Amino acid sequence: MRGEGEGDQPVIGRDPIQPRHFIRVALYAFLILMMIVYLLPVYTVLMTSLKPRAEADDLDTVWNLPSEIEWDDLEIGSFSIRMPVGYATALEEFGPQLKNSLLLTVTATILSALMGSLNGYVLAKWKIPGANVLFPLMLFGMFIPYQSILIPLFQFLNDVNLGGTLYGLIMAHVVYGLPITTLIFRNYYAEVPTEMLEAGAIDGAGFFGIYRRIVFPLSLPGFVVVIIWQFTQIWNEFLFAVTISNEDSKPITVGLAELSGGEAVNWTLPMAGAILAALPTLLVYIVLGRYFIRGLLAGSVKG
Repeated sequence: MRGEGEGDQPVIGRDPIQPRHFIRVALYAFLILMMIVYLLPVYTVLMTSLKPRAEADDLDTVWNLPSEIEWDDLEIGSFSIRMPVGYATALEEFGPQLKNSLLLTVTATILSALMGSLNGYVLAKWKIPGANVLFPLMLFGMFIPYQSILIPLFQFLNDVNLGGTLYGLIMAHVVYGLPITTLIFRNYYAEVPTEMLEAGAIDGAGFFGIYRRIVFPLSLPGFVVVIIWQFTQIWNEFLFAVTISNEDSKPITVGLAELSGGEAVNWTLPMAGAILAALPTLLVYIVLGRYFIRGLLAGSVKG
């Protein structure tokens, strides 16, 4: 007979692996593998940008770390900054184009965000005749391909003396960005209590007074979403840039693409240029990324 309490003795040995735990470990391993695969091109670009030209041209060492890093001094006014030679050369080569890209992207992003905010405010909180028709028509602009309006846009900008200028590029991106910015802000403002706006009207505030004192301060999550979206789209856009701009107004995307047309390419230069071109959007995501999902959800969840 079994003694009293024999059935309560703990079983000594290894705990069996739970299927749930195994699935989680396998999932994490798969995600890490996919992350490595996804980052391999970034690794290649970064390593190539740091290599001497002879080593960068050798495909047998494409995965290797640089055997040495050559340094150079970049003169900026009275200052001198020491950096890898590829980046110093890239900044000298692409400096004006980076400046054009920053001016284009920042200006067009701010203008499209402000105009989209006003459009969303009107469509969400003001009763205007034909709003139910006007809003879908504006959204229809999101689905018009760039290629279908390229020739008419080029002709129009030339007619108003904006062809080949940075101002023409800014106008094109502002107009093309209005549908998505209007949609984001309209959905966001739909959740703002109307009573707050009515209280402002009772206090004597007009259209812009209500917007400036009540609506705009509440719009930070919406502006974060729009800024990240528009900044990324405009900075990386190529078709308008290569068609509308000229030598003095072309952005960095056009400058990088033109390097591939030469007979012999110094791969250190375009790789360093690509890293420099990626930094602004990366910084925007680092600074504002944590607010992006919060801003997207702010206009979609009630309460």
